[in-house]
Amino acid sequence: MSWKEFFNNKKNIYVTVGTFTVLIVVLIFFPKFLAYVEVRQGIVLPDPVLNLFNPVDLTWLTFALIYLSLLIAVISFIPNPIMLVKALQCYSLLVIIRTAAMYVTPFDAPANILPLNDPFVQLLGSGDILTKDLFFSGHTATLFLLFLLEERKYLKVIFIISTVVVGASVLLQHVHYTIDVFAAPFFAYGSFRLVTIINNKISFSAIKNN
Repeated sequence: MSWKEFFNNKKNIYVTVGTFTVLIVVLIFFPKFLAYVEVRQGIVLPDPVLNLFNPVDLTWLTFALIYLSLLIAVISFIPNPIMLVKALQCYSLLVIIRTAAMYVTPFDAPANILPLNDPFVQLLGSGDILTKDLFFSGHTATLFLLFLLEERKYLKVIFIISTVVVGASVLLQHVHYTIDVFAAPFFAYGSFRLVTIINNKISFSAIKNN
């Protein structure tokens, strides 16, 4: 379906405008919330998995995979309004859920963390390196969400490999606790399913058959 055909349906216009509105609000609020989390007192969790090895700096590998995957996803989704709108809806919901999850889980960073310097988060936030945005792993969840959204098998393979490697990398770098990484795909799947169900309920034609 082309963008012209997509916008011939007024409901698609309303839903798309609503989707972008929610996304903008989320992107404005989330960095402020991260700044709050960073100064909040938390607890250090015992993690027997992290205790098995010393941290290794894999920052470049992590962000190379993250931003390469995002670039591939953008190229894949933009020509397809159906896919793009759903992707933005899922991501917005995922961030909202992650905000709630972090609010109720005041964790301090693992003791031996090698901080992950995310240029995108710093650009939107205060410029400080974040260490307490822990439960759950946003990078792992986002990559798994791309895997769920993508329909072409060869791209799904790329996204699931990126998910596994990035998840392992943030553990090897002691950026996240084990539970942060292992929980992430479940939250991503929950966001994906909930968006699909809601769109079907409101008979949003572009998503109805997904």
